[in-house]
Amino acid sequence: MTPKAQPAPPERVRAGRHTVEISRPDKVLFPGDGITKADLADYYRAVARRMLPHLRGRPLMLERHPDGIDGPAFMQKNAPDHFPDWVHRAELPKETGTVTYVICDDTATLLHLADQACTTPHRFLSKADRPDHPDRLVFDLDPTGEDFTPVRDAALGFRRLLDELELPSLLMTTGSRGLHVLVPLDRRTPFDDVRAFARGVAGVLAARQPDRFTTEPRKKARHGHLYLDIGRNAYGQTAVAPYAVRARPGAPVAAPLSWSDLDDPDLTARRWTLPAVDELLKKDPWRDPPRPRSLRRARSLLTALTRDETNPTP
Repeated sequence: MTPKAQPAPPERVRAGRHTVEISRPDKVLFPGDGITKADLADYYRAVARRMLPHLRGRPLMLERHPDGIDGPAFMQKNAPDHFPDWVHRAELPKETGTVTYVICDDTATLLHLADQACTTPHRFLSKADRPDHPDRLVFDLDPTGEDFTPVRDAALGFRRLLDELELPSLLMTTGSRGLHVLVPLDRRTPFDDVRAFARGVAGVLAARQPDRFTTEPRKKARHGHLYLDIGRNAYGQTAVAPYAVRARPGAPVAAPLSWSDLDDPDLTARRWTLPAVDELLKKDPWRDPPRPRSLRRARSLLTALTRDETNPTP
């Protein structure tokens, strides 16, 4: 009988003031691609400088695949007791009780999450110090089938509409199926008001192209139209973090884009992958991020725009 191969010994990686142990570094997490836990850790180490500004101070929900992406997975909110003391945490209220979330403020924590087979960190749209006041608004655009054109067109529609409302916008792939359009906010507006504003913006875009887009949450009532999803704009909801790896064949990545990237006819949500990290990091579309904005003027502009389009001048 052939002896069973022994797992590789742990790897110890220095990151800042901490040394992180990557246990079973040869554990294959993406069987179809041969991507191991060590590969995942190497990727997150490579993108840490770009990724950490989008994670610091934010509660995370951890998507973990301890037996690889073909095995059982789970979403973890509470920080495990066995996590090192140097991993930051934030205890926040839920409907009954509290949840103690992981906060990823440094490279060492990012590597520790990779060691825990956390392929994908999902982040709050707010920071732990003001969890009810988001600094991001997100429109989530997923295609109903394989045709990416409606997603591309909806993203452009949101950009033009947000320009009318004098709000800057950012674009990223989700690494899964679609795109996210994001608006940086100044954290003065609570979630309920942000969600109401997002619903109003999506409603205007759907009204402008009712044969293509819908805000109907019921799938049966969408009639094949692209759903303009604003549901992530709520306390306790999360969105995939920029540069996060998705648990799909090929290890696609949620990648920041420039708006000109929409001109690429080959663009899909899975355009960027873990193995192509060097190509991914050649440019930084979000290098000069727009200043976070208040929604005060934008809400006034949206009210006027809605009124004018609902009751056009004869």
